[in-house]
Amino acid sequence: MRLRIFSSIRFSLAAASVISTAFAFPLACQAQLKEGDCVAICGDSITEQKLYSLYMADYLLMCQPEPKLEAVQFGWSGETSWGFLPRMKADVLPYKPTVATTCYGMNDGGYAPLSPEREKNYRDSMNAIVKTFKDNGVRFIVVGTPGAVDTKTYARPNSDAATYNKTLSQLGAIGQEIAKQNGVAFADVHSAMLEVMAKAKAKYGEKYHVAGNDGVHPSPNGHLVMAYAFLKALGCSGEIGTITYDAKSHKAEATSGHKVLSSDAGKISVESTKYPFCFSGSPEKPESTAGVIEFFPFNQDLNRFLLVVKNAPSQGMKVTWGPTSKTFTADQLAQGISLAAEFLNNPFSEPFKVVEKSIAAQQAYETLSNKNYLHSIIEYRKLAPEQEEFFKLLTDKVVQKAKGLQAASTAAVKPVQHSISLEAIN
Repeated sequence: MRLRIFSSIRFSLAAASVISTAFAFPLACQAQLKEGDCVAICGDSITEQKLYSLYMADYLLMCQPEPKLEAVQFGWSGETSWGFLPRMKADVLPYKPTVATTCYGMNDGGYAPLSPEREKNYRDSMNAIVKTFKDNGVRFIVVGTPGAVDTKTYARPNSDAATYNKTLSQLGAIGQEIAKQNGVAFADVHSAMLEVMAKAKAKYGEKYHVAGNDGVHPSPNGHLVMAYAFLKALGCSGEIGTITYDAKSHKAEATSGHKVLSSDAGKISVESTKYPFCFSGSPEKPESTAGVIEFFPFNQDLNRFLLVVKNAPSQGMKVTWGPTSKTFTADQLAQGISLAAEFLNNPFSEPFKVVEKSIAAQQAYETLSNKNYLHSIIEYRKLAPEQEEFFKLLTDKVVQKAKGLQAASTAAVKPVQHSISLEAIN
């Protein structure tokens, strides 16, 4: 019941007002995602884990905040902002991104109290990164803070968790200043992870890590929080769709991305080209995405797939979607129930996994292409500068291969036919 109350879209304004401002990511500019955007997801080894980048790509491709979006991840283990800066031209810009997110700072802080030298390097490098993106046609930039270290599992010789989270917070504040000064968007990943961590440990115990077994690299639970922060900063509206059914006339209608195939007494058949985001795993495990959503408003803010029932019987109705049935009052049905939040195992769960597998294969190649193929060309250019035309051709071939995998991921998003059954409660 607690999960239903928290995850349902039917939370009151009073409840919404107590949600921490850590989850508010106001845009510092008017930029928004546009049809056909290519989103470059840049960061260190946490990005190279290919989890929050995978969830972002899942969302952009399947939940479709805008049509025909692409996402490419550029994670590099051990990287700092000043390490990323010199490789942007060779490794990232050939993909011609129009949108970029950055997540640096975890390594920049040196796993110790923040020194003036590291602070300056971070500030100068992040400003230069933003400028380089702007100078190369990137329209929409999100400066993200580093994440957080786990209050239980983090152990480094030069800092405890409290000390290093202070360092990360300081770097995050610098990132916010940089975003404001440059008129770009900002994602406070650090604060979001800290708040979710405190809530999750209060329920599941201190051993439930949100920043990973090593205290730095999150499991899927922490990566979902990171993805949420960036998707919010990208301005995603969260509108997946609404299906409206009249219990008296038995007529149904649906918003864009969903088509009512048939509607009769007690059953609506729908074909959807736009997916809700799907979760999996045992809620009490950090390797799961199903449990952590209790502690932050992913479904409310980003995953609103609603069923609205007009003229429902006063005693309420039983709703069945996929293998699960739940009962709701007439008032709840009239206000709209969040299908994605109430029915975690649903008709989209398996199709979602199929597309996610394709995206995961795509991102695995992106790591190979960026760290091995494209990055190596930098050194070969030094040895044979007269072969520039060949190197350009080679770069184009690497990117074309990535584009082909992106196209395969897009093609994997196939229409899903599903049905919703409604039965009056006796």
